[in-house]
Parts: sequence; structure tokens; C-alpha cells
Amino acid sequence: MAGHTDNQIRIEAPFQLVWDITNDVPSWPDLFTEYAATEVVSEDGDTITFRLTMFPDGNGVTWSWVSERTRYYDEKRTHSHRIETGPFEYMNLDWYYEEVEGAVVLRWVQDFHMKDTAPVDDEWMTNNINKNSKIQMQVIKDKIEKVYHSRRASEFKTVSIHDCPQDHRRGGTIQTLLSPRTVGSTSGFMGGATLQPGEAIAEHYHPYSEEFVFCIRGELEADVDDTVVPVPAGTAILVPAETRHRLRNVGTEEVFAVFHLGPLAPRPELGHVDTETREEAAAVAEKILAARENGS
Repeated sequence: MAGHTDNQIRIEAPFQLVWDITNDVPSWPDLFTEYAATEVVSEDGDTITFRLTMFPDGNGVTWSWVSERTRYYDEKRTHSHRIETGPFEYMNLDWYYEEVEGAVVLRWVQDFHMKDTAPVDDEWMTNNINKNSKIQMQVIKDKIEKVYHSRRASEFKTVSIHDCPQDHRRGGTIQTLLSPRTVGSTSGFMGGATLQPGEAIAEHYHPYSEEFVFCIRGELEADVDDTVVPVPAGTAILVPAETRHRLRNVGTEEVFAVFHLGPLAPRPELGHVDTETREEAAAVAEKILAARENGS
């Protein structure tokens, strides 16, 4: 005898949004109404180990356990199992994301078996999980659709570069204007890069995205793999995905360039891979400029 449940709900929102929100495990206390806290124990690629703590039940008992969850983005599914099983002999949970026109059908399939010493049996737990899954799925549906509609409402929002944070971590000044976070974009993001004379943006590559760079003013050069490409004001360059590139100001005036990347990576942290530091990039730019001044 074993327990089995199978529940699903239709969420009127794009797959990427549904995937991102429901797989943000640290934010589950804001997504579910039954979880009081989430603690990430470890992360290894697409696998996350975490502790979930529920709110006290009707008897004042607080349940907590450690689970492991693996995301299979290409297959649009996840698999989880409890490491600390508590009253269960085992507990496995699979989530499936089916894209349908204008929506995603989210399906939860749970397979489990209660220990002989557990206070309830498989039948009781099956009924309890079915009841609670319907409640939590409706909560999740409402929250995701609210986020989606809010982003749609801001779809025609304008963003000023003067209001955008400045990122100096990789050299120069990078400011992201239009992105999933600022306007709810789903296919890519764009922004501006400012480089003072002699400054460089450190070499990096994008595993999932092409990068379009349009130089508005100044003398820009791009080191693409081992090729130097001039990108003066009024010209643009396309950098293919998985291609190393560095941007350098080789003139005497400020460079300002607009960039756009697409498609988006599955998760933001996967979209950018550094291959050198800001200091190393500055040294390369200085060496190239010195060599040109010396006529070599």
C-alpha cells in the first residue's frame, strides 16, 4: 500500500515567469501560505538542498524537514524527495510544467508511504495532501497571475538611465534599463555602457545570448576572441553566444554604447561568465594603447 496524489492547475502567465517564481526556493514563504521559513543548505548546479519549516499546526507542532530538489529546465519538470523523511518511509514529488496557449498547466504528482509508527496512514495523508494541494495551487496561481498582470500594466513604462543603478564591477559603467525586473521583458534585456578614455569592460561571454552593441559616441574597440574590431560612433557589432569579448575605449573622449542581449538565460546567474578581472582588462587596454603610441 502506498500513497499517490496528482493535482494540477492552469496559470494564466508565461512559462518562464511561472518557472522562475515557483523555483525560487528561498522565496517560498512568500509564495506558499503554509511555510514559515526556508533555509538553503547547499546548491550544486540545478540541484538545491534546503530545509522547510511550516507554521505550527492545530496541535502547536512545528514540522520541519530537509529536501533535495533538481530542476530539469529542458524537460520542463522538477523532482524532489525528502532527505529527512520524518513520519514517511519515503516522499517523492514531481512538478510538471505544460505550456498551453497563453498559460501553463502546473501539475504536482506525489508518491509516498507512511511509516508503521506514523500517527496517520497512507489514506489519511492522501486525502490531506489532495486537500492542501488545491489550496496552495490556487494561492500560487493568484500570486503569479498578479505579478504577470502587474508587469503587463508596466509594459509601456519608460526607464531613464539617470534612474538606473551603476555597475562598475567589470570596468566602465554599465546600466541596465529594460529587463525582466524593470519592465517584465521575456526575450532579452538592454542598457547602456559608458567608458572613459583608456577604460575597458573585462572579457566575458554569454552562454545563451547574442549581444548587440551600438556605439553612440566615442571610439570603441571590441576584442572578439582573438580579433580586434573597431566599433566607432554610428556603427554596431553582433557578438555571437559563447564568444569571448572585451570592450575598450581607444579614443580621447567618453564612449557611450547601447547593448542588447537575447534570448535570456534560464536564470540570471547563468547568463554571464567572466574570463578576466576588471584590473586585467585595464592592463590589456593600457598595453595596446602604449604599443600604438610607440608605433609598434
